Amino acid sequence: MKKTLHPRNKHNNGYNFEFLQEKYPKLKEYIIKKFDKVTLDFSNPEGVRTFNSALLYAHYGIKDWNFSEDNLCPPIPGRVDYIHHLADLINDEKDVKVLDIGTGASCIYPLLGVKEYEWDFVATDIDLDSLDYAQDIIDDNELGSKISLRQQMKEVHVLKEVLEEDDNFTLVMCNPPFYKNAEEARGANRRKAKNLGNNAVRNFSGNNNELWYVGGEKAFLHTYLYESSLYPKASKWFTSLVSKKENVDSLENSAKKLKVSEFKVIPMHQGNKVTRVVCWRF
Repeated sequence: MKKTLHPRNKHNNGYNFEFLQEKYPKLKEYIIKKFDKVTLDFSNPEGVRTFNSALLYAHYGIKDWNFSEDNLCPPIPGRVDYIHHLADLINDEKDVKVLDIGTGASCIYPLLGVKEYEWDFVATDIDLDSLDYAQDIIDDNELGSKISLRQQMKEVHVLKEVLEEDDNFTLVMCNPPFYKNAEEARGANRRKAKNLGNNAVRNFSGNNNELWYVGGEKAFLHTYLYESSLYPKASKWFTSLVSKKENVDSLENSAKKLKVSEFKVIPMHQGNKVTRVVCWRF
């Protein structure tokens, strides 16, 4: 049986390109026919960016979503899936406040969380330029009452330096950097571009902070877990996407030592790609 997106995901049945073009005419420039089917030229980075903008406009009412080409352009279906799984985790709790660690220039999780569930967000990032783009997106879409930003001043930390004394979140969410260093990130970028049969590395762009962390995903996750143990009452749940399956066991073993009261793993599927959300609380 083929695994699909979350049942509430608007993109579970593919894309209606006719509808998207009608709502967002600029998309027409990047639509192609392949095997007699209308589709997108996914090898074109500007086309991918325009496509995701069209999805946000047509399905979520996000009118303006502009940020630097140097930053990651997140795929909307997978991002909103994380949001839906978190909604299940908290069982439709009311007055939800979420801390989004490393929101990036696109501010994607807060936008989707506000539009799908009317959650309130505090979003952090260490890159001031990314925060500037995110603030412009928030302002342009009149979401200042729902989303606020904080800068993480020290890149070695995850929760330290951004948590405030009276913070009381329902959820913390995070999409951690995958790679250990810049060269590893560039190598992965080149492989993806080659698989698409072109040199459109910009299709998978991203600045250093978005792509890598010293020690990679594992080191980031363990820093996050440890720092959550220093602020156990700051949030009801701490969660993160985890791309590498082997990092889950390592994290669970450390969680036991840190007296985590509950640890759970939520599988996520997007086509052939499998990832997971790891959740813990004290």
